[in-house]
Amino acid sequence: MSDLMDEPKLVGSDRVLAVLAELARHPDGIGLEEMARAVDSPKPTVHRALAALRRAGFAAQHGHGRYVLGDEFLRMAFAHHEARPDHVRVMPILKALCDRHGETVHYAVLDGPSVVYRSKLDPESGAVRLTSVVGGRNPAHCTAVGKMLLAHALPDAQAVRAWVGDRELKRPTERSIGTVEELHAELVRIREQGYAADDQENEPGVNCVAVPAYLNSPTTPSGAISVSGLAYRTPLGKLVADLPAIRAIVSGEDPW
Repeated sequence: MSDLMDEPKLVGSDRVLAVLAELARHPDGIGLEEMARAVDSPKPTVHRALAALRRAGFAAQHGHGRYVLGDEFLRMAFAHHEARPDHVRVMPILKALCDRHGETVHYAVLDGPSVVYRSKLDPESGAVRLTSVVGGRNPAHCTAVGKMLLAHALPDAQAVRAWVGDRELKRPTERSIGTVEELHAELVRIREQGYAADDQENEPGVNCVAVPAYLNSPTTPSGAISVSGLAYRTPLGKLVADLPAIRAIVSGEDPW
């Protein structure tokens, strides 16, 4: 959708898609004038796009005149997500890890410079709100799941440089990786040790360990699975020490 928004003028189906994407950014609703400014289009044409989305059930208008995503769109999105084979297969693994550690667990895939969270499970009690949401993104270079997948996708320094290109590596915390050289060294270390760690690199006070998940192929990871612990109650060292059990659960074995 960012490519659409970079265009000077949106027409036809591009405008409808841009309006739909903007709706998703406003769970509390967005007014017509605000939407017109967001997609840089005249109000009458934006109104027509919203009307088309409403007819399809992809948009709705609540009592205050603000527009939100429609129930039909949400139904389709959740039905698709629930039916995904990787989601179905990974949930028992996430449940076992969540029960074992009492912390949030994720399944994520690599998409360009980001990881996309396909599944997430919080413990029944003691959960703390993290920035991750199903369908959401975080920078790959400062998350355990992202670095785990980059270690498989970028085999050498040249590949790392090409992946970074001329963009700046964002640093959400002071512990985040910020250079190509640091990232290459980290990926080498991950390949040697067989797991990735996030030592408060994406969120202060939160650390993670991640291992690859081979849901669709015995040689190529379909994604990565992580256990994210609050540093004060589940230190990184505790997660690393439990890696044999984590690997056993992810591979479908009894941890012992």
